[in-house]
Amino acid sequence: MSDTAVLGIDTSNYTTSAAYFDARSGELRQAKRLLPVKSGEKGIRQADAVFHHTVQLPDMIEQLGDIGGVCAVGVSDRPSAREGSYMPCFLVGLGTARAVSRLTGVPCFRTTHQIGHILAALYSADRLDMVRQEKQFIAFHVSGGTTDMLLCTPGGEGLIGIERTGGSSDLKAGQAIDRCGVMLGLDFPCGKALEELAAGCNEKIKVRPVVKGMECSLSGIENKCHKLLEEGADRAYIAAFCLRSVEANISALTEAALKEYGDLPVLYAGGVMSDKLIADSLSAKFGAYFAAPEFSCDNAAGTAVCAAIMKGLI
Repeated sequence: MSDTAVLGIDTSNYTTSAAYFDARSGELRQAKRLLPVKSGEKGIRQADAVFHHTVQLPDMIEQLGDIGGVCAVGVSDRPSAREGSYMPCFLVGLGTARAVSRLTGVPCFRTTHQIGHILAALYSADRLDMVRQEKQFIAFHVSGGTTDMLLCTPGGEGLIGIERTGGSSDLKAGQAIDRCGVMLGLDFPCGKALEELAAGCNEKIKVRPVVKGMECSLSGIENKCHKLLEEGADRAYIAAFCLRSVEANISALTEAALKEYGDLPVLYAGGVMSDKLIADSLSAKFGAYFAAPEFSCDNAAGTAVCAAIMKGLI
């Protein structure tokens, strides 16, 4: 059994994923697979998600190859640390992690899907030192299920104390993107295909964020995209309008956070942040930290990193 390697597991509402991380060598391997969604549908029922995770998770662990034993396992057991946060799909990963822990005698470290995203982003940006520092930082978790602005305080049992200070008051950024994509005939989840479609737009696009205090409203994006489609607008223009609108709102929220909390480091995490059009614009404005695309979308790297830190390996 390796005394420096850990197993990470994450069974989110979108992706089945497993990761192997050796803290001594720095090797990190991932295996992940999207949950299957029928063409034309905008999401997946929890009962179906649980079934597909049950089928896919053993395959993902096998795809990691020869892991030679691990000294700990990390797993996400709920979406976030907020009271009442719960989704049945996470029970599949939790059950597997508990079984591994029981059979091997290694500790099982639980975290949240949201903290997993933050740790994966920090790992990818080579800024895990921010977890050990006393300085707070601002993190955005932007995905299909969440558009949260978070004030993060390193320390405590969960590694990072998280306070939601703002975000979207209605539709989530990933939902807006997926609904626009399905509207345009793309398969769910639509982020990558919508980005490729938007790249074909050469027109100048004017967008205006809808922000009040620390909260934004994104429901108007879907309505406007539907109107543009009915008016016969070019599909590439509609795709670009959707992504530019999301970026404008996240940008406005970032400005509001920096005004409120001062010049703190800013980190962007979550699947929506893997969109190059959005990421390039925010990076130019704020010099923030981003995860590489493979660490932005749902992944188990963050839960593996969490286990390594909790075990005292890094």
